[in-house]
Amino acid sequence: MIKLPPTLDLDALRSFVTGIECGSFALAASRLCRSTSAVSAQLKKLEQQCETELVVKQGRHLALTRNGEIVMGYARRMLALNDEVQRTLKGELLQEEIRIGLQEDFGESLMPGILGEFKRHHPGMRIIARVDRNQPLLSAFDDNALDMVLLWQAENAPRCGRLIGQCPLAWIQHPDLNIRALLEQGEPLPLVMFDTPCLMRSHAIDSLNRAGIAWRVVFVSHSLSGIWAAVLGITLRTAVGMPGNLRVIENMLPAAGSLGITLAQKDGNEAQQRAQTLLGQIMEAALLRNN
Repeated sequence: MIKLPPTLDLDALRSFVTGIECGSFALAASRLCRSTSAVSAQLKKLEQQCETELVVKQGRHLALTRNGEIVMGYARRMLALNDEVQRTLKGELLQEEIRIGLQEDFGESLMPGILGEFKRHHPGMRIIARVDRNQPLLSAFDDNALDMVLLWQAENAPRCGRLIGQCPLAWIQHPDLNIRALLEQGEPLPLVMFDTPCLMRSHAIDSLNRAGIAWRVVFVSHSLSGIWAAVLGITLRTAVGMPGNLRVIENMLPAAGSLGITLAQKDGNEAQQRAQTLLGQIMEAALLRNN
C-alpha cells in the first residue's frame, strides 16, 4: 500500500499566510480573531506536516526560509481556491466593480502587491485604480467617482475615513549633495517639492523655519516620479518607494515626524462592502511591511 503524504491543514495555512502578510503572528491572531498561542500552534503544526522550518525571526519581524517561500506560493493558491469554492456555493462570487484611489507614495510602490493579493481572492472583480495626490482623490471621492481612497491625513484637518497607521517622514537627498557644508556656510538648502497645496511641502518649510535653517525651492513637480527624478537637492517624503540612488539624511535636519494614513470608504451593497473590507486589510498589511 502506498503511503499518502499528509494533508496540509487549510486553517494552519491561513495563519501562516496572514502572519507573514502582517509581519507578526500577534497581528495575525488579532485579524483572525484567535489567540497568539493558537496561531503559533498552527504554524508549528504546519511545519510538522511539511517536515521543515518555514519562518525565521529577523529582529522584530518574520522572514520566510527557502522552503517557506515555496509553501507560501502554494498556500495562497490553495486558500484562494478554497474561498472561491465557498463563495460559489453560496452564490457570492464577486463579478462587480470597485473603484479605488491611492496617494502617489502608496500607488507606485504598493499597488502591484495590493491588487495582486486582492485579485487572488476575487478574480471576477473588476478594479479601477487611480493614483493621484490627496486633493484630487478627495474631490473624486466626494463626487462619488471613487468607492475608497487611501490618503495622507493632515494633522489638524477633520478626520476623513479610518486612521490605519502612521508613516514616518524622512529628509531625502542625492548623495552628491553636501548638506553639512551648506549648513556650516549658512547657504539656503535647495528644496525639491510638489506645488501647493501639499502637506509635505508645508511640513518641510515649517520645520526648517522653526529651526532657523535657510531654504529655497529649486524645483517644483506635479508628480512623485518627477520628484524622484529631480532630487539633486532635498525633499521631504516617506521612504516607501524611494529609488536606490537616493539616501535618507540622518541627524542633520529637524526631526521629520510622521503623517497619518486614512482609508475612506463609501457605503455600498453587501458584495462591495466585503470587497472593501478585504482590500482595506490588504492595504494595512502592505503598509505594516513597508514601515
